[in-house]
Amino acid sequence: MSTLDTEAAEPAPQAPDGRSRRSAGNRDRRNDRRNDRRSDRKSDRRNDRKSDLHRIRTDGRVPLGRRFRRDRTLLLMTVPALVLVVVFHYVPILGNVVAFQDYDPYVSTNGITAMLESPWVGLAQFERVFADPSFWHAVENTFVLFLLQLLLFFPVPIALALLVNSVLGPRLRALVQAVLYLPHFFSWVLVITVFQQILGGAGIIAQTLRQHGHEGFDLMTDPAVFKFLVTAEGIWKDAGWGVIVFLAALAAVNQDLYEAASMDGAGRWRRMWHVTLPALRPVIALLLVLRVGDALTVGFEQLLLQRDAVGPGAAEVLDTFVWWTGLRSQDFSYAAAAGLIKGVVGLVLVLSANKVAHLMGEQGVYRK
Repeated sequence: MSTLDTEAAEPAPQAPDGRSRRSAGNRDRRNDRRNDRRSDRKSDRRNDRKSDLHRIRTDGRVPLGRRFRRDRTLLLMTVPALVLVVVFHYVPILGNVVAFQDYDPYVSTNGITAMLESPWVGLAQFERVFADPSFWHAVENTFVLFLLQLLLFFPVPIALALLVNSVLGPRLRALVQAVLYLPHFFSWVLVITVFQQILGGAGIIAQTLRQHGHEGFDLMTDPAVFKFLVTAEGIWKDAGWGVIVFLAALAAVNQDLYEAASMDGAGRWRRMWHVTLPALRPVIALLLVLRVGDALTVGFEQLLLQRDAVGPGAAEVLDTFVWWTGLRSQDFSYAAAAGLIKGVVGLVLVLSANKVAHLMGEQGVYRK
């Protein structure tokens, strides 16, 4: 059989019927609609991103949803710390209601039930506090200690940071930093013991003076110098730890500024005055605001340990006053009222100091 005969014998292809043509057309239209929807979603996402970027560029703020998605890992890491703060700092605030009661812990074995069943007395506890001369004496001692620590203690970490950063070499700087940081990790019991062995009546200095025919002394039991002694103990223990913040701020200073000042003929002191101190100014303002807000907290454990040695006349501050009247005398409502007054005054001091920082052009604790 020839090739022509074979081709003629093969059946001719049949044209698709109408149903097949309609089915193919429907599939094409569905595919087209699906592709259109995909392209529309992609276009909407691009427009959303452009809109977010536009908002970021115009007002400098990132939308809240984007910030949560971006920082969700960091936020999860802060959850345990937030739980601790809420449980140990915010929940106990509810206990301040006893300042408006005649609280009796023996009404019930359950503290919450005792709070609910104790009678309300309004502002009677606050009237007792304001009429108590011991309270005002504790306030006076607290503010005197605060002013001494502000004048004598606060500048020391700044001076040490400038000294360590500008004078010492890298190897010697690391050694000095370790020596400065170490006392911060000592307990107040150990710190006071060290000072007792040096400045006490049986200390090294007093014994040396007696061996050479001079009269010894005991600064640890002298009420006249007690406030200066407390300030000196605080400087020795925590001044080195305070250097860390200022050294971190100095590390962020652009070295080109020092080079430019040197090329302009500025010496070491002028570079420190015109470059270093302005760089530390925001940190100094922030720490000063925080320190003023903490003015009524001048060292509970440190003063409680030395209270019996010098007497309450020299060592009684608000913290020890609240502890003594609340726990030792079990006058819980009276102590709560005094503690609440301390908290309100501290809040007013923080807000006032932060306002002053804003007037000086600094950020303070929070922005305007």
